[in-house]
Amino acid sequence: MFRPVLLLTLAAVSLAAGTAGADVYKYTDEKGNTQYTDKPPSLPAERLNVQSQRTDVVAAQERSQEVIRANTTPPPAAGNSLADQRAAAETTAKDKADRCVKARERYDRYMNSPKLFEQGKDGERRYLSDAELDAARASAKASMDVLCQ
Repeated sequence: MFRPVLLLTLAAVSLAAGTAGADVYKYTDEKGNTQYTDKPPSLPAERLNVQSQRTDVVAAQERSQEVIRANTTPPPAAGNSLADQRAAAETTAKDKADRCVKARERYDRYMNSPKLFEQGKDGERRYLSDAELDAARASAKASMDVLCQ
């Protein structure tokens, strides 16, 4: 039972954006369970060499846009009635317009917010650095440009 929790904890610690470049320690608690943390409650604790990197927000956004484009509804078959084709075109146009509006709103929020934050699993906010804020704004702009063509 503790093995999946342990693996998830280790994965979360190694992949969390807030811990990139931070030290990770392994120790055994008073109940004999192995724990992983960035702040050991007591010493001795074994320092682990965990390699991590920050996610390229713009590249991730582009990949998600490719998935959206790949999963869009194909055009109606030639055998469908003209009314069906018009209804499908209207639905597709409405969905595209809705996605464009949401992308514009996101971009406006990012541009007008002096600070942005990520919500941690524990509910704490981690404010983005200036570089991360610029990358998030660029990602929102790229997303808006793709969806509002």
